[in-house]
Amino acid sequence: MDDDSRYEAVHSRDERFDGVFFTAVLTTGIYCRPSCPARTPKRENVRFYRSAAAAQAAGYRACRRCRPDTVPGSAEWDVRADAVGRAMRLIGDGVVDREGVSGLARRLGYSARQVQRQLTAELGAGPVALARCRRAQTARILLRTTGLPITEVAFAAGFASVRQFNETIREVYDLTPTEVRGASGGTPADAEGVSLRLAHRGPYAAGPVFDFLARRAIAGVEEVVGEPGARCYRRTLALPYGHAVAEVGEYGGPGWLPCRLVLSDLRDLGCAVQRLRRLFDLDADPYAVTERLGADARLGPLVREAEGLRSPGAVDGQELAVRAVLGQQVTVAAARTLAGRLVAAYGKPLPHASGGLTRLFPAAEALAEAPLAELGMPAARRECLRTLTTALADGAVVLDPGADREQVERELLNLRGIGPWTAGYVRMRALGDPDVFLPGDVGVRQGLALLGATAADAGDWRPWRSYALHHLWRAAATGTRTAGRTG
Repeated sequence: MDDDSRYEAVHSRDERFDGVFFTAVLTTGIYCRPSCPARTPKRENVRFYRSAAAAQAAGYRACRRCRPDTVPGSAEWDVRADAVGRAMRLIGDGVVDREGVSGLARRLGYSARQVQRQLTAELGAGPVALARCRRAQTARILLRTTGLPITEVAFAAGFASVRQFNETIREVYDLTPTEVRGASGGTPADAEGVSLRLAHRGPYAAGPVFDFLARRAIAGVEEVVGEPGARCYRRTLALPYGHAVAEVGEYGGPGWLPCRLVLSDLRDLGCAVQRLRRLFDLDADPYAVTERLGADARLGPLVREAEGLRSPGAVDGQELAVRAVLGQQVTVAAARTLAGRLVAAYGKPLPHASGGLTRLFPAAEALAEAPLAELGMPAARRECLRTLTTALADGAVVLDPGADREQVERELLNLRGIGPWTAGYVRMRALGDPDVFLPGDVGVRQGLALLGATAADAGDWRPWRSYALHHLWRAAATGTRTAGRTG
């Protein structure tokens, strides 16, 4: 987009571009999301920025009316597999807060100077400014939803000092931390946890996503409770500083899903939120997906039937890879049973059970040396699982959010017992690749047959083939035939 196109999006208050770019107004000193309901400023008074961090670095503060810091992330970072896209995913996961810019650069395989230069050139802000923007948003959530003392909020959000925290909040929101908290004073910091809204862009087909997760929920680690339309997905999370129990509701309101997090260490808040966003694919651009897939004569009816269908990711790449191996050559139900046995035998127990949630998914290190006899799997598949977890434990295969997708797929295929289906499934869910196709999958073949399509037709569905997969799986599960089917 050029600036004139961006201004037209602002003039029409087009929510499709919320999070894609930000609008700063010279006369007011604030920046907004494109869909801000305030009166459209004059063109000569508007400047555009690719990130909220760039707008903040230029001296603008966040609009209190449209709250631009709460918009979904740009779908561009999921589509792009280059260094900038990988860096943005890692920054969202909190790598800069935990490991600094040098740690980010090391994970990307570049020098810190190269990372700084590439991010600044594309986004107008370097890794420190982008991480600072993320910390400010985490602090705002804690101030509004907990009764924690402000000093504790500062360090829980990742700030190095209270002074730095106070200065950042004033610069970003033009308010003091006490003013951000408001008259309510937040809620007590107890077992009720942190409540927040997970924003998404455009329509969201929550029902199919919750169906997908419910069919695969592992006893002790995950559960889906409630009736369809009002379900709640609950799971345990292993996080950098501790653990958490997360709850995400099937419906909250237009543009968001309700979420509650009970964290053993509040420093994990930002990381936990980002991992849930990946699991529920909340930063996707359903408009772009629909434009491509909806125009296909065979897929179009399915796309219109499940508008806003997402491609669920994962909260932990290593966990997803283990689950993929357990699912090789067996049904979803059988894989779920095997995973339940694995968790019961090797998962770390929670200090206190929460409903049906009792354990964390076992770490790769714990599985690499485990006998795995409890699983009742063929010896070859047990050995494959041990080979995979050893590679994950010693760092030979890295499945963090910023991993190079092509490299990871090659490394997985080099492991004995892992074939194209497993490597592709891991690439799609663990690494969030929106353009994966699994022609050998039984459900995909059934879906293609129902549509009168072939695997060769998938080339027309780029760069959104992962979403096409989910439409095909739904078609296979329901026996849906499209009107244009031949034969």
